[in-house]
Amino acid sequence: MNVSPHDSALWAATLIESRRTTLPKRLCGPGPDAAQQRLILEAAAAAPDHDQILPWRFVEIPEAARSVLGQAFEQALVERDPNATEPERLQARDKAMRSPWLLLLVVRTGGQPQDIPAGERLLSAGAAVQNMLLMAAALGLGSSLTSGKALASAAMRALFSLREQEQAVCFVNFGHIRDARKERPRPAVAQYFSRLEAV
Repeated sequence: MNVSPHDSALWAATLIESRRTTLPKRLCGPGPDAAQQRLILEAAAAAPDHDQILPWRFVEIPEAARSVLGQAFEQALVERDPNATEPERLQARDKAMRSPWLLLLVVRTGGQPQDIPAGERLLSAGAAVQNMLLMAAALGLGSSLTSGKALASAAMRALFSLREQEQAVCFVNFGHIRDARKERPRPAVAQYFSRLEAV
């Protein structure tokens, strides 16, 4: 069956407009199955990548490793605040347990080739993540990005063996939607689009 460009554009617009952020507290298990995970990960490969340097990678944190991640969150908190209370430490550890399927996005922002700047590498990573979020939406799954001060901590860098020039950018969360958030209005095109006028 042939699909016209118009129909393809309508389908793409529907998918893009349907994507919503679903925070980990609104997600529930099970996470995506093996086939869904593969589709989500393969979607990342379609991102633009200047000279195919692949400046980004994803690290899965399976259930068996969540407690170790929780300890890193706690250590990161203590790095920032040595006087953190036990409830605050518990809350930090709990962050590791909330997402049914959890990935860490790591971006190599420097190094060879030196003519590809950090901004372009981060844009490539962002495009990869958006492809993954759209695939999750197409599969009927919820997803979100989460970050925080812990990502820059020594504990986190050690846990994920981050190399020189690499930085942990955000966690990517996937699961089934338990509690959909209220829809928020999208910004109008006029809010983010302008045209350079000839002098």
